[in-house]
Amino acid sequence: MATKIAWITDTAAQLDESFIRKHNVHILPLSIVFADVVFKETVDMTQEEFYDKLRVAKNPPKTSQPAIGEMVALYEKLQEQGYDCAIALHVSSGLSGTFDSSQTAAQMVDFKVYPIDSKIGSYPMIKMIEIGNELLEQGHDIKEVVAAIKKMTENSKLSFIPANLNQLHKSGRVSGTQAFLSNLLNIKVVISFEDGKPVMKEKVRANKRAKINVTDLLRSDMENSSIPEIAVIHCNNVMNAESWKEELLQEFPNLKVQVLPLSVCVGVHAGEGTTGLSWVRY
Repeated sequence: MATKIAWITDTAAQLDESFIRKHNVHILPLSIVFADVVFKETVDMTQEEFYDKLRVAKNPPKTSQPAIGEMVALYEKLQEQGYDCAIALHVSSGLSGTFDSSQTAAQMVDFKVYPIDSKIGSYPMIKMIEIGNELLEQGHDIKEVVAAIKKMTENSKLSFIPANLNQLHKSGRVSGTQAFLSNLLNIKVVISFEDGKPVMKEKVRANKRAKINVTDLLRSDMENSSIPEIAVIHCNNVMNAESWKEELLQEFPNLKVQVLPLSVCVGVHAGEGTTGLSWVRY
């Protein structure tokens, strides 16, 4: 009898409904806290509603991970439904305690869970689940699949460009002086994930140069690896994301490019208007 394996992730992956249904993925929502009122992402608030509230919020919102109790309840439910085990892929532990909580919750129930730290968020998490399912369908056992996904975490890239530093200042990531000078001089920063943490890599004049910088990172990886697909990611900035997609397709006509929203938990810090690129090296 085949092992019945459940897939679990959080809303950092931003899976659409068709993907969730196709792969039967169980979602643990991350939360946003506005003035002590907690909203579960994708459950209590849409992306549009979040950015409407963000624009008028007197105090910056905070983010919150799923409660351990929610994880325990899900694991017990899956066990009751006849699942033998679960693969739980979560947003980078450098951003959230969700992965650590999943490990703790797994120890509290009589149900085998394989928690994985994606070391990132967004598009690479989608590919990890997609490829993990393909490997299971090909007959690989769960330990081989977990090992393959963990290898993908080392080959996943995500770099983004905040529209300005205002929200980073409000969330305490940069000083007021840095934000003021950035806006005054039109300085853009490029933030990239390194070892699971977002790191401010470059400061350049104008958004065009920042996009060139991020695209150069992609070009460099394409010279040394197979990258058949990428995502243009954004925080409520579909127009500019679609424009960047068209620019990329002109240079790389055989590249598959999709446009994906980032979790609003990223928007809490990076701010509305953020754009970026994400890919996985093979």
